[in-house]
Amino acid sequence: MASKRSDDARSAADMSPEKKKKEIRVWMDGCFDMVHFGHANALRQGKQFGDSLYVGVHSDEEINKHKGPPVYNEQERYKMVRAIKWVDQVVENAPYVTTLETLEEYNCDFCVHGDDITTTADGQDTYHLVKTAEKYKECKRTEGVSTTDLVGRMLLVTKTHHQQDKDEIDQASVGAISKGPSTKSPWTGVSQFLTTSRKIIQFAEGKDPNPGDKIIYVAGAFDLFHVGLLDFLEKVAAEGDFVIVGLHTDPTVNRYKGANFPIMNLHERVLSVLACRYVSEVVIGAPYEVTPELMDHFKVDMVCHGKTPIMPCEDGSDPYAEPKKRGKFMVIESGNPLTTEMIIERIIKHRLDFEARNKKKEEKELKIMEYLKSKENKTG
Repeated sequence: MASKRSDDARSAADMSPEKKKKEIRVWMDGCFDMVHFGHANALRQGKQFGDSLYVGVHSDEEINKHKGPPVYNEQERYKMVRAIKWVDQVVENAPYVTTLETLEEYNCDFCVHGDDITTTADGQDTYHLVKTAEKYKECKRTEGVSTTDLVGRMLLVTKTHHQQDKDEIDQASVGAISKGPSTKSPWTGVSQFLTTSRKIIQFAEGKDPNPGDKIIYVAGAFDLFHVGLLDFLEKVAAEGDFVIVGLHTDPTVNRYKGANFPIMNLHERVLSVLACRYVSEVVIGAPYEVTPELMDHFKVDMVCHGKTPIMPCEDGSDPYAEPKKRGKFMVIESGNPLTTEMIIERIIKHRLDFEARNKKKEEKELKIMEYLKSKENKTG
């Protein structure tokens, strides 16, 4: 009898609401080229639809076929998406057209995508199959940024700062793509990004360090958050428990990196860094010099810096003099030589391809807009 009561108790426990609740798996997919806070915000919203988020990332071959050359290669894109804190699993080489078979393979309940439109090389909606099956939900696209926009910004940089060749840049398409107002497509042409306190709160963990946590501080531009910076932060996180990233102001970055930098403004860089799973907190507009007051306020145990040369303060002093004096300074070797400048070099090298890709994308979106407008007029 005792054994039976024990079995009955286990059965009752198995039937508790917690046990009976089915895990809701959400599927999202995309190119995730030059991963930025817009991608991260889409994934954050997607995660809110369920319990776990599966993210499919397209291969270089698929992107080349349907869209044009990606800036980041597939291994870089896989790693960048894995580092976004709302992602539970990355599926490599995901098909460009989302199928029901893909959802079934990963036991996902439905697919989520932003309210912009993506199409194949022949203009077909990449989500038409899951939409027909009513396994599709939408989240809000983050206004003010896109990969196309960032490529446009760097193409303008190549015009005014990185003049490796004499060819003229197509200002009609690049200028429009980069600056927004003259571009007609609401998906490619973007408005200026405006940060709100609500958006920062949505990205922030909002957690304080636990007693006894080793607090690490790093500072820099963290512009165009890329896999080189990611590898650095991963190594930094391995040295402690709570990582604080100080982000320098745009004028400060401009002073030590030169004209046309940073590519992304301070608030854009803040959100990109906050989306990283290795980062616990950020200091917005951090001073270039790591001061005694900063170290004491955040109870910093160690200040880290990469192997790149340290630019002096405006008065010629060492910005890391204080942590060095305290014996709390460490140089971290990321093992990855990639820099923002190297990414810009990729853009320069393939400039004409990227210009053509951007122009083609906008033309395709304009045709879709016209079709949707005519359809709306007929039904209305």
